[in-house]
Amino acid sequence: MPPKPPRRAGSARTQRPSPDGGSAPPAAPRVEVGEADFVVLCDALKVSESVREKAWKTYESLSAADGALACNTKKKETWGVCIFIVAIDLDEVTFTFTELLKSIKMSVCTFFQFLKEVDVNMDTVSTKVDSTVSRLKKKYDVLFALYHKFERTCGLIYLEQPSSEISAELSSVLVLKNYWITFLLAKGKVLQVEDDLVISFQLLLCVLDYFIKLSPPAMLKEPYKSSVPAVTVNGSARTPRRGQSRSSRTAKQLDTDTKIIEILCKEHDCNLDEVKNVYFTSFIPFLNSAGIVASNGLPEVEVILKQYDELYLKNKDIDARLFLNHDETLQPAVIACSQLERTPLKNNADEEINVILPQTPVRAAMNNIQQLIMILNSATDKPSDTLIKYFNNCTVNPKDSILKRVESFEHIFRKKFAEAVGQGWAEIGSQRYKLGVRLYYRVMESMLKSEEERLSVQNFSKLLNDNIFHTSLLACAVEVVMATYGRNASQGDSTSAETDLSFPWILNVFDLKAFDFYKVIESFIRAEPNLTREMIKHLEHCEHRIMESLAWQTGSPLFDLIKQSKEREGQADQPEPTATPNTPFQHNHTAADLYLSPVKSPKKKASGPPLSATPPPDVPPAVTPQTPQKPQKSTSLSLFYKKVYLLAYRRLHTLFLHLLSEHPDLEPLIWTLFQHTLQNEYELMRDRHLDQIMMCSMYGICKVKNVDLRFKMIVSAYKELCNTNQETFKRVLIREEQYDSIIVFYNLVFMQRLKTNILQYASSRPPTLSPIPHIPRSPYQFSNSPRRVPAGNNIYISPLKSPYKFSDGFQSPTKMTPRSRILVSIGESFGTSEKFQKINQMLCNSEGQLKRSADVGAAAPKPLKRLRFDIEGTDEADGSKHLPQESKFQQKLAEMTSTRTRMQKQKLNDGNDTSATEDK
Repeated sequence: MPPKPPRRAGSARTQRPSPDGGSAPPAAPRVEVGEADFVVLCDALKVSESVREKAWKTYESLSAADGALACNTKKKETWGVCIFIVAIDLDEVTFTFTELLKSIKMSVCTFFQFLKEVDVNMDTVSTKVDSTVSRLKKKYDVLFALYHKFERTCGLIYLEQPSSEISAELSSVLVLKNYWITFLLAKGKVLQVEDDLVISFQLLLCVLDYFIKLSPPAMLKEPYKSSVPAVTVNGSARTPRRGQSRSSRTAKQLDTDTKIIEILCKEHDCNLDEVKNVYFTSFIPFLNSAGIVASNGLPEVEVILKQYDELYLKNKDIDARLFLNHDETLQPAVIACSQLERTPLKNNADEEINVILPQTPVRAAMNNIQQLIMILNSATDKPSDTLIKYFNNCTVNPKDSILKRVESFEHIFRKKFAEAVGQGWAEIGSQRYKLGVRLYYRVMESMLKSEEERLSVQNFSKLLNDNIFHTSLLACAVEVVMATYGRNASQGDSTSAETDLSFPWILNVFDLKAFDFYKVIESFIRAEPNLTREMIKHLEHCEHRIMESLAWQTGSPLFDLIKQSKEREGQADQPEPTATPNTPFQHNHTAADLYLSPVKSPKKKASGPPLSATPPPDVPPAVTPQTPQKPQKSTSLSLFYKKVYLLAYRRLHTLFLHLLSEHPDLEPLIWTLFQHTLQNEYELMRDRHLDQIMMCSMYGICKVKNVDLRFKMIVSAYKELCNTNQETFKRVLIREEQYDSIIVFYNLVFMQRLKTNILQYASSRPPTLSPIPHIPRSPYQFSNSPRRVPAGNNIYISPLKSPYKFSDGFQSPTKMTPRSRILVSIGESFGTSEKFQKINQMLCNSEGQLKRSADVGAAAPKPLKRLRFDIEGTDEADGSKHLPQESKFQQKLAEMTSTRTRMQKQKLNDGNDTSATEDK
């Protein structure tokens, strides 16, 4: 049914009295826009005339669009979405987000999903609305995760039915209400970055500590009951001594008795010093400013409610008080619930001790932090003795400049962190920076050891006196810490949710170019084997962000390198001859190679002792060139282009399978145009995104090949890909400071530049096809990935998976599932001898099922699905002999050790061979 035309109001509205008591002048009759129910909805939300008119026009265009079934079947919901979109675009929001959800009877999750469905033509939702929705999503995710944790924690602290001596006024419902609203008020007033899950949770622990100490012991469970100080008597607060302020009493109380906060921090794997810092620098000042006064052992609810209501109406977002009522507008989607709670089922009562704790967002964040801290326990915030030796071996000792740089950046980082989070959080920023410094020195030492083994030199003067190298390495270390603490509540294993402190925030703090930061990422990951899978994935995501857009921004050194490469070759169409798509990706380059890779041509080779940690062909001397010579090859540019090609083809192949799987012959054509643009028309990438060139290449080839593929279809499929942003196709640079949609970019820029080349694909002599890139495995080894033992054995080695809780020690194997208890962790205690017997029995049973003789000289059997060990005797891997009395397990351990030794030797030899080849 099509929407009804606008109608005039049937009667004049009731006139409101004027402020001076007289009657207001009669309002001119106005045109009521839309259907009657639409008018009622607008009145309820108090929207302006301009919002009404534009929202109704938006609804009409949505209803008339192709595939707009959702808009016609969910009319009221569509009205609400249109009002929301227009009110944000016009900056005339007169309602809160919760009021809107209540009016159209939708939940937060349903609203966000419906908003995506409504945006049929990709031009309804602006980037401004996208930004607002993203902020609301992040805030909701954090609030939901925190309330989920809050409810569980309170259940462990308070008795469900306290003794009769507690007054009825102090019910568990009242306690919960006081707790939660006080926390919401503190979070809203203290935090500028409200989507920071870790800082928010630390603030929640401060609120818990404060309220537990005000609660009657009869309400509490152990160990809180015996630890709470005697500040309450029979449910009522003691009369404070005169002349002593509440804040000073509270601060003194925490200073003299930290039992409660210690229990809370231990239970939730939080750093005690960090939480205490939050308590004194942020929570105590909040209590002072809010004027919260304890009554009957708890603050007055009315005072807190009034202040929170003012904050909520000011922000016009989510009313988080409704979590207490489990309001339907705040209930998550079914999938979200299943992802938040992953509690395994108990098999029987005997196995209760081994049940893994729920992997909630808060638990995952705390575990990542604990693992990082445990990695850095042995590190210091000063250079180690080993590093000092490396510094002393340098021609120019870099120690003083390194220490000065670290100190200088600490002040800058502390200031920037406080500006982003809040002035009361400056000390927290310093603590995180110091963790980053410890990781910086640790990784630097590991890098230098690897370089010494690779090159057999100890003088790294040129590298260690390179300012950009140190700034990049320090920034990368701090980014790892920031990402560990900044894990968002909505993050899964492979996604990365944006926050105000997310990458590339760190580049602005350190005044660092993205291309320079990129050079250190791979070496950083290789140098720190204890990085978690999440951190490796995060750094890989940062690398992708740089390759797809950040490195192509105006002012990037990348463009200078490309220009110099063209000058070296004397060609206009070859930025880097070694960066062809079909070149194997394997390389032996390190951060030293990339940072010392020449930018300008040298005059002559330097004499004297080696100053660099890299082979001579790729490293320029310190002498400034006087006469122009043929520039040396840029290792950093060559490797960068190789990685860009791999990323570009992966993206293209994924999108191609979504849209053009029935036209396989088009993929090499699209890739050839895509690769040609990146290599020869690289200026099109300036201040733009890799995916914009990809989508234009796909559309251009389909157009010239008469394949019906509209931009709308391309964009719709692109939206469903991982780690994509709608701004990529909604806001594309057309010319200086002018942005428009990707369709406009294609018509006015891309097609104009590449028209001749695109038309060649329709001729009888199309361009030579570019080879499809060789797609290798990820260059980064994840610690959780099983590795196969070579030499044909059907054996895989997988590191012990870390538990969900680190209270029992770093990666303790005590908490395992019933199925994995029989696993043996090399390096850990095996326990009783029954485990060995059980393993041998399993091996013997599996061998008995093999349909082959036990003859050593028999032909090799076909691979079997079940894991099996070879029979005793000659080892197939290295030909070593085993003693007959050795168990199967002992024999296999010896074989695995031998194989690992051979692999390490081979890797070292390969590295030396590659270095020797480059020297030639």
